[in-house]
Amino acid sequence: MRLLIVGTLEGYITAAGKIAMQRGAKVSHTDSIEGALNALRAAAGADLVMIDVKLDIATFIESLKAERITIPVVACGIGTDAAAAVKAIRAGAKEYIPLPPDAELIAAVLEAVAEESHAIVCQDPAMLATLRLADQVAPSDASVLITGESGTGKELMARYIHRKSRRSDAPFVAVNCAAIPENLLESELFGHEKGAFTGAVARRLGRFEEANGGTLLLDELSEMHPRLQAKLLRAIQEKEIDRIGSSQPVKVNVRLIATSNRNLENEVRSGNFREDLYFRLNVFSVAIPSLRERPADIPMIADHFLKKYAQANGLGEKRLSDDALLMLRAHHWRGNVRELENTMHRAVLLSKSETVGPDAIMLTSQLLAPEGSAQASIPTNSPVANPFAGPGGTVPQAPRGYGQPAPGYPTSYAPPSGHAAGAAAYGNAGASSYGNAGAAPGAPAVQGLVGRTVAEVERDLIIGTLSHCLGNRTHAANILGISIRTLRNKLKQYSEEGVPVPPPGSEERAAY
Repeated sequence: MRLLIVGTLEGYITAAGKIAMQRGAKVSHTDSIEGALNALRAAAGADLVMIDVKLDIATFIESLKAERITIPVVACGIGTDAAAAVKAIRAGAKEYIPLPPDAELIAAVLEAVAEESHAIVCQDPAMLATLRLADQVAPSDASVLITGESGTGKELMARYIHRKSRRSDAPFVAVNCAAIPENLLESELFGHEKGAFTGAVARRLGRFEEANGGTLLLDELSEMHPRLQAKLLRAIQEKEIDRIGSSQPVKVNVRLIATSNRNLENEVRSGNFREDLYFRLNVFSVAIPSLRERPADIPMIADHFLKKYAQANGLGEKRLSDDALLMLRAHHWRGNVRELENTMHRAVLLSKSETVGPDAIMLTSQLLAPEGSAQASIPTNSPVANPFAGPGGTVPQAPRGYGQPAPGYPTSYAPPSGHAAGAAAYGNAGASSYGNAGAAPGAPAVQGLVGRTVAEVERDLIIGTLSHCLGNRTHAANILGISIRTLRNKLKQYSEEGVPVPPPGSEERAAY
């Protein structure tokens, strides 16, 4: 944990820093916002910023956003000044800590930021075998390629390998190649000099230099443009990088870990990924099994997230009922551990007692089940396959037809009009009859799709999922199992075709 303290904090800087260091943090200090920005642009960086509430926090956070520096900010001030705390939170601070500093409070904040649940919870033989392979790979400096479906925990595995390596005391830096626009990713990785391009207000060191001596994770590497792949290959081979706008190469010493939810061999054959880069990165390959392939982990992971979110929401300890656990075991888990985490978070909020029953478990539609998965063999009239079809379901009724939202469904996000009524009853609270409300019990789920093109079904599924998520692109992409970039491209296409697209959720509007 690297902590950067900004401001004088009314003389409490020494006490706050001492407490943080006792908790294992590496502490640095600067008096001004400009000094803080310079420190964050440099290779040392930080994992958390504690800033004096008297400074211009809003300007500081806006500057971070403008330079694409993502880091949690915590405000500090004398006593319990409610007005100052509210102002800081509205400006974008994650938390407000009153001074003089309380050791336990600072420890809790550091733990909350550092935790991010980096522990891997498992007991299934398939996952234990994967961890044993990771244990063998970790001590070396060889590059590692981690593959697996979206939501399986590829970044967690990368952090696990880093903690077990000889570089564990050095920085671990992660870059999501799918989340950063192509024209900015080069600067993010290799850095830039002041004035190198519009918006380059100061020199900034890239992720390679920030991770120098440690580990650099290239998340979803398959999304990287081939042109940038060539520059990455050179950096790996020569162990040096070139900042944008600089003529002087910089030597770097990093261990590379890459992740992908695609089959990179297929990407190489299709010409989307460089063959030489693939073999350079794939010295060791660690394949993470999907949650469907490690069923023994489902109860353990579900219990872990129940405890986590019950505590986070100030609720008492909760446990799963046998019926609820049966539902979890039978589900297809297209979204893997991420989907299970979201399901348990919802269950904690919906459950009205210590025991979490089936009425608090909201599952995705069987339409999303991968072909040949366990749930495909479950009768559609089974309460396990269709837990919310009867009375007591907790999911709002989905639209019965285009432009005709059912009670409880957000009318402002109704699916596009101009199509056959009943063609897509999105998700229908986990029911398996997609757009087939009048079918006999147990009828095949595909019956309601016959006569429609794959493109139409894909469009309706994407728009329906986005409507269910109230316009939140990130949540919709996670549920659909696609990258945020792919989702945005699809939505742009639909808009150009005249299909109404739900606007972004309130949390994402600033990015559009």
